[in-house]
Amino acid sequence: MVLNRVDQADPAGTKLWHAYFRERGFAVLESDAKGGMGTAKFGQAVRDLLFEKIQAYEAKGQVGRVMRVMILGVPNVGKSTFINKVAKRKTAKAEDRPGVTRNKQWVPIDKQLELLDTPGILWPKFEDQSVGVNLAFTGAVKDDILDIEELACHLMDYLGSRYPQALTERYKIVPEEGESGYDLLMKAGRKRGFLISGGEIDTERMAKILLDEYRGSKLGRFTLELPEDIKEVSNHE
Repeated sequence: MVLNRVDQADPAGTKLWHAYFRERGFAVLESDAKGGMGTAKFGQAVRDLLFEKIQAYEAKGQVGRVMRVMILGVPNVGKSTFINKVAKRKTAKAEDRPGVTRNKQWVPIDKQLELLDTPGILWPKFEDQSVGVNLAFTGAVKDDILDIEELACHLMDYLGSRYPQALTERYKIVPEEGESGYDLLMKAGRKRGFLISGGEIDTERMAKILLDEYRGSKLGRFTLELPEDIKEVSNHE
């Protein structure tokens, strides 16, 4: 389990997720693919994880057999960038928007390891609307199919309740009890001077600025979901 973009996540949240996945038997690697942190450890982590399988191959005389590993995740989480850093060369197309990787591609890392770059995958349906909203905050869902103002209101509501200091530091506004996300969007737009004819606040412009600055880490480091928010699903025979 690669926890990528840790440079954009709340460190306390990353610590909780690291422990959550370790408790469930996953090998966990924290990574900042753009900066390269953690990527150099990936090859050895794979070999450690597949140690018994590699030994079984060698016992059959298949010494040096290539390990082929698929990289799987939701759109726009840095899969291609991660692969490029691990490979130490640009082999997979990477951009800061969803849907760039269209086809599957095998990328050789060394003589014994190949990684499969895949298009981002999302659930066919979100049972919990908050999951879709959180993914949209990060850019995993294309903005042109969303109502940007409505999305920004949800983000303002979230930041106002969990990270109010971020709004105070960036937009010089203080969230008050009972204020909605739209109220906060209006306050921020007024502070920024985003006015249109008649003195109305240009909330659409402020919405776009908010999302751009959130995704660009200009507001701080956030974790949108914690292990305690997960509804565990029990498997019954």
